[in-house]
Amino acid sequence: MPEVVIAGAVRTAVGKRNGGLSGVHPADLSAIVLTALAERTGLDPALVDDVIWGCVSQVGDQSSNIGRYSVLAAGWPERIPGTTVNRACGSSQQALDFAAQAVLSGQQDVVVAGGVESMSRVPLGAAKAGGAPYGPRALARYDGFEFNQGIGAELIARKWGFDRTRLDEFSVLSHERAAAAQDAGAFRDQIVPVDAVTADEGVRRGSTVEKLAGLKPAFREDGVIHAGNSSQISDGAAALLLTTPEKARELGLTPLATYRAGAVAGSDPVLMLTGPIPATERVLRKAGLVIGDIGVFEVNEAFAPVPLAWIAETGADPALVNPLGGAIALGHPLGGSGAVLMTRMLHHMRDSGIRYGLQTMCEGGGTANATVVELVG
Repeated sequence: MPEVVIAGAVRTAVGKRNGGLSGVHPADLSAIVLTALAERTGLDPALVDDVIWGCVSQVGDQSSNIGRYSVLAAGWPERIPGTTVNRACGSSQQALDFAAQAVLSGQQDVVVAGGVESMSRVPLGAAKAGGAPYGPRALARYDGFEFNQGIGAELIARKWGFDRTRLDEFSVLSHERAAAAQDAGAFRDQIVPVDAVTADEGVRRGSTVEKLAGLKPAFREDGVIHAGNSSQISDGAAALLLTTPEKARELGLTPLATYRAGAVAGSDPVLMLTGPIPATERVLRKAGLVIGDIGVFEVNEAFAPVPLAWIAETGADPALVNPLGGAIALGHPLGGSGAVLMTRMLHHMRDSGIRYGLQTMCEGGGTANATVVELVG
């Protein structure tokens, strides 16, 4: 059977909105991780067959195929193409899956996948401004419900019985884990410095349930979802190098992991954020594994109820889920997050000797990606 290996994974720190990365154009931010990927792996960029780049809000500074302009900004040969994909928050995880499929098919030998989002420069929802992306027929199918992730998170919390205290406890734990990971230097080797920004900016040390109790609900007056138990608005980019084991040996590359399986699933677009549950079931089946085989999970913390419902349904060990913190503490740069999470997971697997890792990401519109990787060596 043909195989694909991930032979490099780098990311920027994740910047807060209007923080240390906000002054960097997203194409330049992408170029920084592309350059670092080549330098750290020893790859000649001229050997890259394609660059597949995730980005959600493809307007303004992120319009007109930012994947291609990122390649040019990196100074890579003009003949290296680039394309941009959008599967909402899972865009760069989908870029990884597309890259793996291209290599597995034999059509390409060396592909770079990743993504970027500068939410400081291109605000959340900018791509919808003045438009109606759902259309009347989709709305009519769901009785006129205006699809909304925040309301979906409220509905998930209600369905699974998570009260505000439980959600806030999970959020505090995310910050505690992220702070501990920073203090232990867990992210040091994977982060590319950008304008002296070398650490994820969103971690709030000393966060407590009591402090979070003072925040107002964001979506419903009597709701449980608020800024403190939701993912942060962020800036960031990440890049991954995919090739075959044979090509890796030929080029002197050192693989981090083997790509074992990828899956995508649709789910109820009203709840919207439960897709990781069926996507996980599907990817485990494809990989020939069960939940107990996995040593670490990265489940994007779009809102606290998302990973909590996922844990409840899959039976995963909570101690293995987002052990270094998640998007509530470390931020969520939309189109870049899939590659950021994979980079974090791969380095954690290498540092801790974990054989299998599973990453999954809920997405706007009610879809989700899931990916399983196996440590090499």
